[in-house]
Amino acid sequence: MTTLSYLHQFLFGIYPYIALAVFFVGSLVRFDRDQYTWKSDSSQLLRRRELRWGSNLFHFGILVVFFGHLFGFLIPESIVDAFTTPTQHALGAMIGGGIAGVCALAGLTMLIHRRLSDPRIHANTRPWDMAILSILWIQLALGLWTIYFSAQHLGGPMFSQLVEYVQGIVVFRAGNAELLSGVPWVYQAHIALGLTIFLVFPFTRLAHIWSGFATFAYLFRSPQLVRTRSKNPRARFPTATGN
Repeated sequence: MTTLSYLHQFLFGIYPYIALAVFFVGSLVRFDRDQYTWKSDSSQLLRRRELRWGSNLFHFGILVVFFGHLFGFLIPESIVDAFTTPTQHALGAMIGGGIAGVCALAGLTMLIHRRLSDPRIHANTRPWDMAILSILWIQLALGLWTIYFSAQHLGGPMFSQLVEYVQGIVVFRAGNAELLSGVPWVYQAHIALGLTIFLVFPFTRLAHIWSGFATFAYLFRSPQLVRTRSKNPRARFPTATGN
């Protein structure tokens, strides 16, 4: 086995499990030890208009991209084939992912420009902040670049091969890395960089994403009981419940 073969086996056969293990364990450790760091360190008071446009575009696009990847790659093929053909599945991913990717990339570009062009914001920007923003920008650009290659394989075999690879990670399929042999380099770079984002996730401001998902629990919490502390019976408000 050549050096390139060993590297391929490591990147796509072993590295996924290293990245995911650090992702989950690191997130738990950070939550246990540094809960007050689970925030995005907002600079909302400065250049609000650019922040509003950039943040809204980025978050809309990245959420669509994330859930598109999550459901598009992890839903069993038997269920997908019952509703769409491989070509329709690939075409839907290209169109939906392309629009969302452009929105996310445009928004992220605005956010990066805002941080670099404003001296006050730049002075309060940590090196890791710019590093993760740059990694995300490159990842989005690679994702949009894959559309060019996907458009040349509308029959669906390339897309189905990628789906099989991702699902192989989840089920611990032996020899899973072989599925990416011969796949264009842009797909391999996109996958490797995506795994790296999982790897560094617990150590960056991206950890606040967990809190965003956790807010769904707020919708199902018990009603809040509110009582007055006043000792004057005439000034006492009636007990009330609210959400």
